[in-house]
Amino acid sequence: MPEALLAHDLVRTLGGRRVLDGVSLTAAPGRRIGLIGENGTGKSTLLRLLAGADEPDAGTVVRPADLGYLPQEALYDPTATVAQVRDDALREARSVLATLDRLADQLARTAEDTPDHERLLAEYGDLLDRAQDIDAWDAERHAGLVLAALGLGDVAPERALAALSGGQRGRLALAALLIRLPSALLLDEPTNHLDDAAAAFLEQQLRDLPGTVVVASHDRAFLDAVCTDLIDLDPAVAGPVRFGGTYRDYVEHQRNERERWYRRHAEQQEELAELRRQIAVTAHEVAPGRDRRDNEKMGYGHTAGRVQNQIARRVRAASRRLDELERTAVPSPPEPLRFRPTVLAATTSTSMLAATVLAATTSTISTAATDAPVVSLRQVRIPGRLTLDRLDLTATDRLLVTGANGAGKSTLLAVLAGRLEPAGQIRRRPDLRIGTLTQDTVFDRLARTGEEIYADVLGHPRADAVPLDDLGLLTAHDARRPIGELSVGQRRRLALALLVADPPDLLLLDEPTNHLSPRLCDELEDALGGSPGAVVVASHDRWLRSRWPGREIQLRGT
Repeated sequence: MPEALLAHDLVRTLGGRRVLDGVSLTAAPGRRIGLIGENGTGKSTLLRLLAGADEPDAGTVVRPADLGYLPQEALYDPTATVAQVRDDALREARSVLATLDRLADQLARTAEDTPDHERLLAEYGDLLDRAQDIDAWDAERHAGLVLAALGLGDVAPERALAALSGGQRGRLALAALLIRLPSALLLDEPTNHLDDAAAAFLEQQLRDLPGTVVVASHDRAFLDAVCTDLIDLDPAVAGPVRFGGTYRDYVEHQRNERERWYRRHAEQQEELAELRRQIAVTAHEVAPGRDRRDNEKMGYGHTAGRVQNQIARRVRAASRRLDELERTAVPSPPEPLRFRPTVLAATTSTSMLAATVLAATTSTISTAATDAPVVSLRQVRIPGRLTLDRLDLTATDRLLVTGANGAGKSTLLAVLAGRLEPAGQIRRRPDLRIGTLTQDTVFDRLARTGEEIYADVLGHPRADAVPLDDLGLLTAHDARRPIGELSVGQRRRLALALLVADPPDLLLLDEPTNHLSPRLCDELEDALGGSPGAVVVASHDRWLRSRWPGREIQLRGT
């Protein structure tokens, strides 16, 4: 019978920063828990603590004895072979079957009315239960099925791991866990390096497991297909929040909560404004030296004190209520990510942008309103990389570019951006401003802060009009750190901020959801609908592709 995984009040400090602060988790058999949150919120750290690969500063973990852990970067002996990894994953199943055969033989040769027979029978029964748990009789066939489904069926068994690509090694580590079938699985970004078919296979395998699964993932389609619960590790007053349901349910719940937040904030702001108005008007009525109206003068001596006291009480009551509301004010809800229309003249030259940031650029190659395409391609050819007969992009186009790895998605975006000159015909509208988010976020002069880069690239007037802090892509603390100290995800957020703050006429995004949290991915998708220019996105993100509102082209390579 699978066991529960329990963690209580975990605390872990890394590099002087408290990554986890009092996190507790109960994962019962049959529950598949997804860990979500921004980069740096402790998802991988929590998995390491649950797996026993790291020790908490405080708190306890009770884990099943039979637990499998897949870190993002699996460590291998580079001299080991694919066959050795497969054999190691099958070791328990083979051992269990061999032991069952041995016990069966001993039972056949032992008299039934002896203590030895009872002992052997109990041992055989326990081992039979284990064999059923890991489906030992089907293990060899299952191993071949798993390897094939994860794209490893054609890899030679004698091939050393050092000769495999990083993606192949990652898939092999995942395959070894699925072959072994432990009673609890801890997985860190398991869909990295998986194509659609392999991801669907993994989802089905996890849904069929009777034990516990805890997974950290940015893959929204995977989270929606697999998870029965989600834990949001983003900082909150009450600590991590657990939500029962699918990712789709979670998104709807968060949307409803945000709407309620907006309503509460708006209603409170209205009440605050009304209280301030009442206090100002009522205080004026009781103010010394105020001219009295004729109907007040006749009875003034008789009623002046009583009226003044009533007015003063109303002022005090309103003031107390105002003080209370201001102390407990609902904070202003964060603005969702949105592209900011260009209201200032562009002041940044192509050369400056190219020297400043290679990941997010706005090159001057602004566009008159016309129905003519902003870019037209005819008979474009780059040997071994791209073949495309025709493509026209209008000023408001929304185009999704899909295809297998190596099909030419990134190459097409580079051609549209003008960074590659292929054979064929390319026409761009004069003065077309093109912005690009490439997969590899590269900045020069790593000692500069995000704020400094933001102001330099956009120009100070634009940066002042659209402050970096207002975009919600980098915290104020991270924006003031040297760019060389930021993570890949944080650098990518800065690159995205440059495009959001000053949207181009043609926006080219290469795998824009890589290294972004699920929440930010959702916001980015919604924001793309409000981009003032054409948008071209190359993506393998299944969730994004399933919800794409525009047209799509699929590249098939050359």
